[in-house]
Amino acid sequence: MRELEEKVYKTVAYYQAKALHIARGIWFDVAAPIVKQPVFVVGCSRAGTTLVYKTLSESSRLGSLQKETHDFWANLHPPEERHWDSHGVPPECAAESDRRQVARLFYSRTGQCRFVDKNNQNGLSIPYLLRLFPDAFFVYVKRNPGDNIHSLIEGWKRAEVFGTWSDRLPERVNIEAGRFQRWCFFLPLGWRAYRDTSIEEVCAFQYREMNASILEARSLVAQDRWCELFYEDILDDPIEAFSTVFAHCRVPFDDHLRRHSGEVLQKPYNAFSRIGKDKWKATLNREKIERVLPTVQTVAGKMGYS
Repeated sequence: MRELEEKVYKTVAYYQAKALHIARGIWFDVAAPIVKQPVFVVGCSRAGTTLVYKTLSESSRLGSLQKETHDFWANLHPPEERHWDSHGVPPECAAESDRRQVARLFYSRTGQCRFVDKNNQNGLSIPYLLRLFPDAFFVYVKRNPGDNIHSLIEGWKRAEVFGTWSDRLPERVNIEAGRFQRWCFFLPLGWRAYRDTSIEEVCAFQYREMNASILEARSLVAQDRWCELFYEDILDDPIEAFSTVFAHCRVPFDDHLRRHSGEVLQKPYNAFSRIGKDKWKATLNREKIERVLPTVQTVAGKMGYS
């Protein structure tokens, strides 16, 4: 009987939420509320962007879908249209219809005129996002190359989670003699040259290209709307780190957010193992990572890692 009651409750709640979304969408079409100053969390996959996004989503001042939006953005401008060259969307693709679709989605689902979003593929599309929302705020999450590359390697072993989109790729992926046959996370320009190489070379390439793309776009964003955050600073003092992020985004850091930030490391999001710094040195991936670290040295230095 209890299971039936729970099922009925969930069904009613689902249709109530759906009706509310439809009603907000109609209101958006009629009243055209102004959606402004969105917050985009960017960074390489497995750098801690989900942790930052979920914490920003705890604010009552920011609407959040509480999930990654890569499918939505990819449907706006499918990578097929660019011959699968990259997930990056050029700024000239930005149109008023895009802005309206984005604004309508977040307003209808959250009822808020300011939202926070996270989709790691969007780190390749910052100029495009700026064309859509010139008043946007960006939070750039950085992680040291050893740990980030290690986590990317481990993520590639979970293609059913991080490579679901890549079944449509026209080219064959044959990394490490076929051990990895589905491309994971995101496509930077030049990815085809890594279809038949080692997994550490692929992950170093992704780390290098994503962070280089974000750093290149940094100069396009007004300084007061650009925030950089070392993942390691969160591990050292999450309350201090997040208070700085919220202040930079002009969002009040209230008691709820302070408590949440103080507890966030005890319930990590999508972590493969215990949270810590320099974890890669004690893993089976150490030799692989040491081999490719010189290839990311330049971009890591620009990020602030010696």
